[in-house]
Amino acid sequence: MKVQERTGAGNHRVPSPAQSAGERLPTVARERKPALAALAVLLILVGALGATVLVLRAGNRVEVAKLTHNVEAGQAITSSDVTSVMVANDNSINYIKWDQLGTVEKTLTARSALYSGSLLVGEMFTGEKGTPAGKAVVGLSLKDGQYPVGIKAGDTVTVYRVGDRSGSSSSGSQSGSSSNSGSSGGGIIVNRATVSQADKPNDSTISSGNLAVTLLVDNADAAALSQAASAGEAAVVTVASH
Repeated sequence: MKVQERTGAGNHRVPSPAQSAGERLPTVARERKPALAALAVLLILVGALGATVLVLRAGNRVEVAKLTHNVEAGQAITSSDVTSVMVANDNSINYIKWDQLGTVEKTLTARSALYSGSLLVGEMFTGEKGTPAGKAVVGLSLKDGQYPVGIKAGDTVTVYRVGDRSGSSSSGSQSGSSSNSGSSGGGIIVNRATVSQADKPNDSTISSGNLAVTLLVDNADAAALSQAASAGEAAVVTVASH
């Protein structure tokens, strides 16, 4: 009886006109734009490709040595002369890699003058021992006052002609053997030279203030410097390396 009542109650509902059989609500037709869809897909592909290239490049980089100070010909580099930088790996360039620096320091010297900011490559160095082409090695025995305190190998210096201890002018100046010398001393003998070695003698020697210095100079300056050195009339002053 209850079932019949419920069923009967449901039969009293009247369908609305919109729900009449065979009728549907009108829909708005969607405008298709295939060109915009293709462009969106293309942009996605380009972005993915660019990201892939960046990842590949970032993974194909090497750590190499870059100079932070000038290095003269024939001089070995030290860790204080360089810094590490990352560059794109290129098998056609013989970079000095950062993990090779220790070997380069111990076994190689600069083939020619190197300048700050340069990326180091193998062709810049030589393993040959001896004097570089166009250069000469000259030894000096300097007294107190003829060299700056702290002078060391690798320093760049200017060499002046000075009078002897008694204040007389140099014999080289009197003879005019060097065009740079003056009659009262003080003329430049060598404008720029590199200190190859600087050693104090043993404490047992009488002249403990003397300093043995070896300079790498141009061939053209070797004769005048040797004459001044033999007369004890050469004094060195450290200058900037650039």
